Amino acid sequence: MARNVRGEGRLDTGLLLVCVALSVLAFLSPRRSREDFASMLRASVLSPLVQLEGRTATVRAAIVARNDLLVTRGRAVADTLSLRAISDENATMRKLLGLAARLQDGFVPAELLPVRGGDEFSMQLTAGSDVGVQAFQPVVTADGLVGMIVSVDRTTSTALTWAHPDFRVSAMSADQNAFGIVQPHLAEGAERWLLEMRGVPFRAKLDSGTLIVSSGLGATYPRGIPVGTVIGELNTPEKWARTYLVKPAVLPENIGPVLVLLPSRAQRGVNGVWTSAAAADSAARAMAAAGDSLARVVALDELAARRAAFDSLVADSLALGDTIGGGMLTRSDTARKPDSARVTPRRPDSSGVRPAVARPPAPKPPVTRPPGVPR
Repeated sequence: MARNVRGEGRLDTGLLLVCVALSVLAFLSPRRSREDFASMLRASVLSPLVQLEGRTATVRAAIVARNDLLVTRGRAVADTLSLRAISDENATMRKLLGLAARLQDGFVPAELLPVRGGDEFSMQLTAGSDVGVQAFQPVVTADGLVGMIVSVDRTTSTALTWAHPDFRVSAMSADQNAFGIVQPHLAEGAERWLLEMRGVPFRAKLDSGTLIVSSGLGATYPRGIPVGTVIGELNTPEKWARTYLVKPAVLPENIGPVLVLLPSRAQRGVNGVWTSAAAADSAARAMAAAGDSLARVVALDELAARRAAFDSLVADSLALGDTIGGGMLTRSDTARKPDSARVTPRRPDSSGVRPAVARPPAPKPPVTRPPGVPR
């Protein structure tokens, strides 16, 4: 085994010396000879290696191009999602500013704090007792009711949402024809994120789409905060009352910045602040409609100008009913008269006196003869 290792070492050394000698010979040979020798090697011995290198370069270029395409698509998708998120956030902030303008005072703005491993039906807010937040104060957004404060620190507070099993709110229909208690719909799957209105009198029947608002009964939620809209009636064993399935006014994915209503605002009430769930963003819709007002005014002005020009043209055509014919202006109604009824105008002579017009002789009266007298 030692002999094999020693023989392989000698072979490697010999190959190294041969390569060095060929290199020196190629370096000392003329440039023309070196190029001819290199071309011969590439066309004969190194031809498979040259083809393999070309294929490898092609594959590498395709991989790099594919990677660049994927990176570009990923950036485009990320930019689109970020723009959509920014647009949604701007719309939410506009709606919240509109709500704050309608409330005017008696509220504290707060944002959500990221909490890991906490209760999915509770949330942490960036407002505490230092700014007047207390327990059992309602938490709202521009769309409606979110929940209420349950615990308060100096700088933070904890609120439970409408999906919490302990959540209850006395509610009524917007027309005040039906009253009941709204609580979470404790079901499985997606229906877990719905509400149900229980204890509605049997005589009060609610249609699908009816707005449900807080009734103001109790000391927590003032009257008029949107809670949700009716989806349909649930079949329950209770025969003296109805139960309705309600879609929440504030969906979990839309909960962002919120407002905490202070006791002073709750005592004064919030009547007229939320007229309906859709009216919360009326200010944003008005701003969007006002953006087209200038174009609308320009279009109306152009239409009015066209109408004025058309009316002027019609008036001129009615006033100038004369048409040009025979070198003089003649009334248009003369064209409809027979030739016998027309009067041919005569030109004056050199003296300036218009010659008399020859008139046909007047008819003679018939002569009556007595009977028996010959004619």
